[in-house]
Amino acid sequence: MPLTLYYHPLASFCHKVLIALYENGTEFEKRIVDLSAEADRAQLRALWPIGKFPVIHDHARQRDVPESTIIIEYLDRLYPGPHRLVPEEWETALEVRLWDRFFDHYVHEPMQRIVADRLFAAHGDLTRDRDLLTTAYQMLERRMASRIWVASAAFSLADCAAVPALFYASTLVPFPADCGHLSAYFERLMQRPSVQRVIDEARPYFQFYPFAEAIPLRFR
Repeated sequence: MPLTLYYHPLASFCHKVLIALYENGTEFEKRIVDLSAEADRAQLRALWPIGKFPVIHDHARQRDVPESTIIIEYLDRLYPGPHRLVPEEWETALEVRLWDRFFDHYVHEPMQRIVADRLFAAHGDLTRDRDLLTTAYQMLERRMASRIWVASAAFSLADCAAVPALFYASTLVPFPADCGHLSAYFERLMQRPSVQRVIDEARPYFQFYPFAEAIPLRFR
């Protein structure tokens, strides 16, 4: 295999990369990283001293590529498949990158802070994070009123970012009843074969998610 992905099946940013890989049928080897094991942590730090996954190793180029967005851009350029995830046309590509950043910064990150608060029993004030998720939902509701995918005519990097961000965030702050366009977008995402595969692979690990009881039964 030319590529090895260091990841964990439960990790949200890993889901983002897996979706991109599955969308294009890219051949790669999986290497699960157990962060509770010192040997695995050391191996991950050797690849990326920050110690976060996902990281993909390109054997042909002897290069370690970290960070989910960068990995997907790297794959799209050097290991392209039938579905371009970052469009060639500059303005559309800029829109895709904007909404990728939107999901990572304004949905994914507040979601992770809320999860970490429970995981480490910090009992912090999470009002700001929950409010940020609500604001993001409202923006997405307006955005998706006349769109199929969030940033371009076809499924893109931005939609890869949307899946884990919305999947986990919705277990913390449910989509408001008046966000029908957002809910419909979420359902379209959940129907992608690549997304269904990622969820199927994560299912045995959902029991370890701090808010496992909030995951809808259809996904457990």
